[in-house]
Amino acid sequence: MFEFKPKLFKSLKNYSKETFMSDLMAGVIVGIVALPLAIAFGIASGVSPEKGIITAIIAGFIISVFGGSNVQIGGPTGAFIVIIYGIIQDYGTSGLIAATLMAGFMLIAMGLFKLGTIIKFIPYPIIVGFTSGIAVTIFTTQIGDAFGLNFGGEAVPGDFISKLILYFKCFGTIDIWNTLITAGSLFLIVISPRFSKKIPGSLIAIILMTVIAYLLKEYAGATTISTIGDRYTINAALPSLEIPPLGWESIKNLFPVAGVIAILGAIESLLSATVADGVTGDRHDSNTELVAQGIANVVTPLFGGIPATGAIARTMTNINNGGKTPIAGIIHAIILLLILLFLMPLAQYIPMACLAGVLMVVAYNMSEWRTFKALMKNPKSDVAVLLTTFLLTVIFDLVIAIQLGLLLACLLFMKRVAETTIVSVSRKKVELTKDLGPAFKKEEIDIPQGVEVYEIDGPYFFGIANRFEELMITLKERPKVRIFRMRKVPFIDSTGIQNLTTLWRTSKREHITVVLSGVVPSVHETLQKAGFNQYIGEENICPDIYVAIERSKQILEEKEAATK
Repeated sequence: MFEFKPKLFKSLKNYSKETFMSDLMAGVIVGIVALPLAIAFGIASGVSPEKGIITAIIAGFIISVFGGSNVQIGGPTGAFIVIIYGIIQDYGTSGLIAATLMAGFMLIAMGLFKLGTIIKFIPYPIIVGFTSGIAVTIFTTQIGDAFGLNFGGEAVPGDFISKLILYFKCFGTIDIWNTLITAGSLFLIVISPRFSKKIPGSLIAIILMTVIAYLLKEYAGATTISTIGDRYTINAALPSLEIPPLGWESIKNLFPVAGVIAILGAIESLLSATVADGVTGDRHDSNTELVAQGIANVVTPLFGGIPATGAIARTMTNINNGGKTPIAGIIHAIILLLILLFLMPLAQYIPMACLAGVLMVVAYNMSEWRTFKALMKNPKSDVAVLLTTFLLTVIFDLVIAIQLGLLLACLLFMKRVAETTIVSVSRKKVELTKDLGPAFKKEEIDIPQGVEVYEIDGPYFFGIANRFEELMITLKERPKVRIFRMRKVPFIDSTGIQNLTTLWRTSKREHITVVLSGVVPSVHETLQKAGFNQYIGEENICPDIYVAIERSKQILEEKEAATK
């Protein structure tokens, strides 16, 4: 039974003034760190800047109140930029709201059905592949603003190839002022950690470059520097509730992208919580965390927000600055709310080129190029999954990448499992191993003439179901009894049962009796439920090879007597 246990309520039982002061300091700093990222992620996703902050406020508050981690900080992240931008292009803002709502309900269902631990088993090459692919996509989407390219009123296409073609076509329109603003932003972000560990480089870059851009526009005639205010009308007020119309056609069309939002949100939030556990020594509740993420993604879009999840960078900032409990995350949301209400109009002066620099650094940090390079030395199957997911993410979109990446990973996994299952045949002697405590004794028993013993070592599922047929084709002589030794078969699936039934029917037509040996209780129960024991007869399901050999001798005698 699922138990919803938010960490907040447990942490408040022994809450102290000292803990509050630590949470207060961490919450203020994380709120300041989150500000430029929320604005940048909102704009890069194709919505207005305050939508990013609204997401950080509402989702950050809900995830801290209901989450399963003490230090998790939630909000918009770079991983969602690509998919949000694509949804808005194809379905508009109402489509984004609907898809996020659906994803939220999916996340809640994942938590209620205790799928939190299963999400962690998604292959690492897939995670690195789509994360690196997203990083490349984010980087390329910022090239236009970074260099101040003039597209002559032509809309920037969503797909990677068309976007690059447009960039090359317009590269002659590079603006020196925007390029210098981008370069200056990158420089400040890179060098700022040497002088300040508390104040994020992105915030320093935004403040200084905004002032410089304003002075250049006013006194140096740099009118080509584009700012947020040139493109967006900023609404520095609390948003109103908006419920989108949800028809069956919308649900059907948006279901795949909603599924990707849910999977991506689950992976990123649980990955962030796991990383945090490794630093703090705490242990998060995966299923409670998923429910909290789901609630956040149900509520946030109703107020114009975008998809949210746990953010690794902000969570680590929270830990490094003394955050102890979810109160720090709540304070971070309050700080952002105050900024939205009282300081948001100043955001109109922020240069787009500066935000491009911030997002380029985010993309670089997301790229995990060192990990990507290391994975290229792994087995070919892992490399295939990595490159497939990466290229599909970059060239097509995240929906296709995750679907085909998971499919390829599953197929390769099944291939590996199938390769570990060994099927061998014996006609003269069968080897036995007796457990005599610390010592093992090996012995062999003779197989009667006219009997074949097939040893199955590993799971009997659809990956190896046809291997018997292939093996039997190579054997020219037909026996009178076939013994399937299944002591090392941990489970059997429906395809395995069907294959076993087909083998029994084929053998029956050829007047060959099938005997099972050493069937483990769980497999025996599965065969009984499928009705296989009625075909073969309970007397032909033997507890071990000794009994199976004796049964085969009895069958041979009965067949010999029947021919006389």
